[in-house]
Amino acid sequence: MIEPLPHLLVAPVVRAALAEDLGRAGDVTGQACIPAEARLSAVFAARKPGVVAGLACVRLAIAELDPDAKVRLLVADGDRVVAGAKLATVEANARALLSAERTALNLLGRLCGIATLTRAYVDAVAGTPAKIVDTRKTTPGLRALEKYAVRCGGGVNHRFGLDDAILIKDNHVAACGSVGEAVRRAKAAAGHLMKVEVEVDTLSQLDEALAEAPDVIMLDNFSLDDLREAVRRTAGRVTLEASGGITLETVRAVAETGVDVISVGAMTHSVGVLDIGLDAL
Repeated sequence: MIEPLPHLLVAPVVRAALAEDLGRAGDVTGQACIPAEARLSAVFAARKPGVVAGLACVRLAIAELDPDAKVRLLVADGDRVVAGAKLATVEANARALLSAERTALNLLGRLCGIATLTRAYVDAVAGTPAKIVDTRKTTPGLRALEKYAVRCGGGVNHRFGLDDAILIKDNHVAACGSVGEAVRRAKAAAGHLMKVEVEVDTLSQLDEALAEAPDVIMLDNFSLDDLREAVRRTAGRVTLEASGGITLETVRAVAETGVDVISVGAMTHSVGVLDIGLDAL
């Protein structure tokens, strides 16, 4: 079971999206064409196979405009579905349902797209110890939802923001003067619960980092041979993360080098939506 996101995280996103769509005058099409008291029954259905994420967005979007709406979820977040699968049925005020439709579909489709792509990466490394993790390359304002969708797809979350882990990147190293100096400063400043990760670009930087014993070392754009050598040199002393342009075609080979973690920004920054529709019954 996927632990659902707290209502306090999801509701503001849904409300902001509804407000953006409704504008200053509301749904003028619905107001013009549909009697105020009309009811409508409909079904949310997947038009392509995928992995479900974001059903709470559907329920909340509709409930915001019709608190008496009846939404019945037929699947759960994290479920794989086939093309044509019914995800949820709804019976609600017609104006409210059609006003909420686009917001519900936009959020559901994007989150399902992320979960589906994540599952493809997770499946590609099945049988290896490597974990697939996300990055901070998320849509502004949607990070909590998009990282939740990664979990629905079987992936693992990297840090959520700048405040929950120290990650020393190449520009931090440049500002400090060296990998070793950057790690020393970070470890001196970090609290006892704060992990320190450092990005390295070469095997010589890896050796410099290992001498300072960070918690995690990110191997940025390493070749497969260099990844294997990094695993050999590290010998399990720290967690190794492979990163940089890793695709579905290359991720298996990266996992087989023996790295512990593979971070993939594409799962959130370059993903397509899963095609989902709302059809009246």
